[in-house]
Amino acid sequence: MKRRISWDHWSAVLVLVPSLAALGVFVYGFIVWTGYLSLTDWNSYIPNFHWAGLRNYVAVFETFRFQSDIRNLIVFTALFILGCLVLGLFLAVLIDQKIRAESLFRSIFIFPMAISFVATGVIWSWLLNPQTGVNLILRALGDTHPPQWFLSTAIVPSIPLGLIQVGIPLALVAVTLAAIWQMSGFAMAIYLAGLRAIPDEMKEAARIDGAGAWRLFWSVIFPQLKSSTVTAVIILSAASLKVFGLIYAMTGPGQDFTTDMPTLNMFQTTFQGSQFADGAAIATILFLIMAAFSIPYLITVLRREEEA
Repeated sequence: MKRRISWDHWSAVLVLVPSLAALGVFVYGFIVWTGYLSLTDWNSYIPNFHWAGLRNYVAVFETFRFQSDIRNLIVFTALFILGCLVLGLFLAVLIDQKIRAESLFRSIFIFPMAISFVATGVIWSWLLNPQTGVNLILRALGDTHPPQWFLSTAIVPSIPLGLIQVGIPLALVAVTLAAIWQMSGFAMAIYLAGLRAIPDEMKEAARIDGAGAWRLFWSVIFPQLKSSTVTAVIILSAASLKVFGLIYAMTGPGQDFTTDMPTLNMFQTTFQGSQFADGAAIATILFLIMAAFSIPYLITVLRREEEA
């Protein structure tokens, strides 16, 4: 017996069709178009769709700027994720102690997320400017040589590799501090939800077995936060790969590209340099890096749902 499809089913399909069509054209369609452009010779005002293969990718990787971008991206992502996770977990544990005015503190810590990255960049560029902000306080305390913050060109430990020096650009640390300030509240919210999901019976059983506060946290509570940590890492990784407004407003590419990022490089290469194929190649590389982070996570989530 054939199953009769109701009007409710078709109405739901009709409602979804415009959204799916827009998603297909303006997201996946543009991804395919960008990938195609990256394989052409369109590097001027005049469109040129002559097939170039992987030549643009090779040219991009051989530039000093893009090699600096990859170094900066790795350093920024590592410091950003680690800083957000540590600070977010610390704040979540504090709030989970049933303190007074919990909702107030929770709102204060999450509030920076409501600010755009551009506004954050402007604020922190003033705070860390060598002539204003924090350095005024340091000079008042007697420091005659305060840090240069995001103007520093030093790279520690500065190991030669290819065209660049591998290490941690000190100027990028200042930018990372601003990003951690803005996004640590998100990590706090993720961890707080994870902490509240741990049964009290499990904690009480550990206390009865003689576990102290530190033992309880590291052996019982922290292992239960694995899924929260994975979720936070994936979302923060995506945020770090897409960072643009903060860099653009705070430092720009920086001297010797010490604070440059692939997103800023792509923007300037494409829309200011009119090298559309090279810019598309950079965008495609970023897309592939982001896919490498997100696809394994999505596969894991789908498998868990099927098992459940």
